Amino acid sequence: MKRRNFLLQAGIFSASAITAVGTNAWVARSASENTNQKRLIVIFLRGAVDGLNVVVPYSETAYYQARPKIAIPQPGKEGGVLDLDGRFGLHPALNSLIPLWQQSNLAFVHACGSPDPTRSHFDAQYYMESGIPGTKKTGDGWMNRLLGTISNKTPIQAVSVGEIIPQILHGRMSVASLPSGRTGNNPLSLDRPQVGAAFDRLYGGNDSLSQTYQEGRMARQAIMKDLDDEMKMANNGAPLPDAFARDAQRLAQLMVKDPKVELGFMAVGGWDTHVNQGGSQGQLAQRLKKLADGLAVMVQTLGTIYQNTAIVVMSEFGRTVQENGNGGTDHGHGNVMWVLGGKVRGGKVYGEWPGLATAQLYQNRDLAIATDFRDVISTVLEHHLQVDQKTLSHVLPSYTPTQKITLI
Repeated sequence: MKRRNFLLQAGIFSASAITAVGTNAWVARSASENTNQKRLIVIFLRGAVDGLNVVVPYSETAYYQARPKIAIPQPGKEGGVLDLDGRFGLHPALNSLIPLWQQSNLAFVHACGSPDPTRSHFDAQYYMESGIPGTKKTGDGWMNRLLGTISNKTPIQAVSVGEIIPQILHGRMSVASLPSGRTGNNPLSLDRPQVGAAFDRLYGGNDSLSQTYQEGRMARQAIMKDLDDEMKMANNGAPLPDAFARDAQRLAQLMVKDPKVELGFMAVGGWDTHVNQGGSQGQLAQRLKKLADGLAVMVQTLGTIYQNTAIVVMSEFGRTVQENGNGGTDHGHGNVMWVLGGKVRGGKVYGEWPGLATAQLYQNRDLAIATDFRDVISTVLEHHLQVDQKTLSHVLPSYTPTQKITLI
């Protein structure tokens, strides 16, 4: 096995770039020092979540006509939606997010998505992560380009939860990766003093491979130290509701611990509900509950820095308005984006609503897109991270904002 391949499998290299971290001296800062630092977390729901059963247009008769088996009942009925504004309601499985809605910390942008017509999961995810719909040769992702504009050359400024660096963070800037799941904190062979010392001697030079190894080694040491410190804090005996909640908590802990961590990314799969999707209960409801509980854990763990954090939840496209013969939904077009944060002007469903009558549907089958997803991203970047127009054009090239959304 080649030395580089061993390092890849050992977790020292990422699929994109390697993170460089300084010594641990600056890592152990108190939470009180980072409350004013702006943070951005993006959560990608891979598989195309059914936005019409997330934020339900319960005032539309066409919704219930198209979904006799999986529609969520109106407010007040058994298993009914949680009323938001008299027109839209939240899936009851998302009940743990209602306090954020009531505090005006949670907003939705409906009939939102990528203008590209593809119904391919792979292509649609690529376009939304690259920020340039319709172009497959982009190479880098919009969060990596963003990192390049705000970088202070600190290695763990951006952290991705998962085994590989996703397209959204792929690019020239170094990105740290945090393993997901129960084994995320497990030691590697390189964490053993004898093995680590041997590799340190082997890659102690100034060549590019040695420099990359050294940077990655320091990145892992810094992250593992942060996690070890934070995991010692008592959870008061309460188990975390699910793996997503565990990972969400760990990412939040890193941000609380270290003001250098400004950008975070997580991906959650399991939303391609072609069969047995369910309504108020069932497959989708179970996954939504775990997602909502995880988001609630993340917000709680962020604590005081939540006031300066924005969390964006997105998915590659929506589902068909009409349910299929298998009690599910197929690949669609328009969807709903979620935005949470201490400075978010929440308690509102944003975006022009095109309607669900047949004549109003995209290709006579899908919710039409009235808001480009980049309108939402650009608003968050401009008003939350204070990105100027020149920088915005670099992060989202070939894009001109079509509307102002007063989310923040």
